[in-house]
Amino acid sequence: MIKKFISYYKPVRGVFFADLVCAFLVAVCDLMYPTITRSIINDYVPNQEFKLLIIWLVALGLIYVVKAGLNYFITYYGHVMGVKMQINMRRDVFMHLQKLPFSYFDENKTGNIMSRVINDLMEISELAHHGPEDLFISFIMLIGSFIILCTINLPLTILIFILIPILVWFSMKQRIRLSDAFMETRTTVGEVNANLENSISGIRVSKAFNNDEYEVEKFQEGNETFGVAREKAYKVMADFHTGTNFIMDFLTIVALAGGSIFYFKGVINFGDFTAFLLYIGMFSSPIKRLIAFIEQYQSGMTGFKRFIEIIEENPEVESADAKDVGTLKGEIKFNKVSFSYDESKNILSDLDLNISMGKTVALVGPSGGGKTTLCHLIPRFYEISGGEISIDGINIADMTRASLRSNIGIVQQEVFLFTGTVYDNILYGNVDATEAEVIEAAKKANIHDYIMSLENGYNTYIGERGVKLSGGQKQRISIARVFLKNPPILILDEATSALDNATELLIQKSLEDLCKGRTTVVVAHRLSTIKNADEIIVFGNEGILERGTHDELIALNSVYSGLYNSQFRN
Repeated sequence: MIKKFISYYKPVRGVFFADLVCAFLVAVCDLMYPTITRSIINDYVPNQEFKLLIIWLVALGLIYVVKAGLNYFITYYGHVMGVKMQINMRRDVFMHLQKLPFSYFDENKTGNIMSRVINDLMEISELAHHGPEDLFISFIMLIGSFIILCTINLPLTILIFILIPILVWFSMKQRIRLSDAFMETRTTVGEVNANLENSISGIRVSKAFNNDEYEVEKFQEGNETFGVAREKAYKVMADFHTGTNFIMDFLTIVALAGGSIFYFKGVINFGDFTAFLLYIGMFSSPIKRLIAFIEQYQSGMTGFKRFIEIIEENPEVESADAKDVGTLKGEIKFNKVSFSYDESKNILSDLDLNISMGKTVALVGPSGGGKTTLCHLIPRFYEISGGEISIDGINIADMTRASLRSNIGIVQQEVFLFTGTVYDNILYGNVDATEAEVIEAAKKANIHDYIMSLENGYNTYIGERGVKLSGGQKQRISIARVFLKNPPILILDEATSALDNATELLIQKSLEDLCKGRTTVVVAHRLSTIKNADEIIVFGNEGILERGTHDELIALNSVYSGLYNSQFRN
């Protein structure tokens, strides 16, 4: 994990090394102050060397001017470096998310993923900047202070350093507790984000059912869990900081007591005593930096661990000989296909199904029979457990997913529109399309006239998830997207079941135009919409129960006939 973290320094290594050089020079500047002070007290003031006194005071002022410039570089460019690393990490995790299978998003909440991509990477950015810098400065200051302290008085320096192993032992002991506390906090933050995202997305449902108090109660439950976790983390931090600060304060007392005794006995003079105390203060500073680094390291690496968990999720893998199949004709064949979401129960078992090029096949039956699952298997949203699915005689496992999915258009019951304009959402069907092609697709979907009636036409902002549009309008925009994509294979997954009858009739004409010349798989509960399908397949818990045309299945007077008659009994 550390090796992966370090790899993100490579694109910004120039700024990184410049930052370390500046940090080194700042440490050197700090180390010079006690030495100059010692000389002033021991030599220049007692011997009235006013010229040297002025020279060294001016030199000290210039050193501080240089130090100010170096600190500006460290603060500004160091943080910019951290942000660039954060941007690269966020890019990598987002690109990886695009490659993850549907199953990952089935199991992980959106808010939790967002927390890892946004909140966790903020902490990593701070660690990326301050971590190496603090370690480097602390190392220089500790070594430099120790060497100079030894030149002033070796026995007194050794006396001070006896306490260092105690401080190191205490810090290492608390490190594990800090790590656990930060991980628990990150997890609860993810849950709070997930609940918040869910509640805001469903605010209209909440208001419709007058469940605002219930939502507040549900949110507060997660919020309080976060509070408890944060409280535990702060307790560990309090133990850590109190203990380390107490040891540091005790170290100062030891230095003061030891230095005083040595001064009384004439082992050191007043200037050496003063310089020694100043260096003890400087010696304390890097130790405090290291203590702060331990806390920052635990916070940042906890976030990085959660980042790595996403990066290490197995993406959708292409076979070694997967090929770009170009434009397919659309003859689909299922051969002994089995599939299950887990090992407990097969949704599909040994399914055999042939869909001829340009034909429309409708899938009907009760919920849970595997109709939508079958539609998800064609574009390889999920991997089959056994058997083979082929298109035009080519196993879809031997195709690149990009080329396979470029041949498939999907219109679903629940339309997802992106925040933006009408034009942007239609263009999503083919981002390389021209404006004329977008307009033509809208006309084919019978939505152009409505769009032109809007104040800003195609540039009208439709709100989050198209909230400003009706269900029928959103559905026609989704149909326009597929017209723009112009795929040879079409999947209609209950595309009109959420619409009222009048709207359904309007959209049905658009769908019929869309299906012309394409191999079409339709999942439908409203059986009136599939009467003209070339073949109707009836699914049940045991697989395929019946298949044939509408008239053939009605004549059987069995499952399909019963479903059809129950819908049109009145």
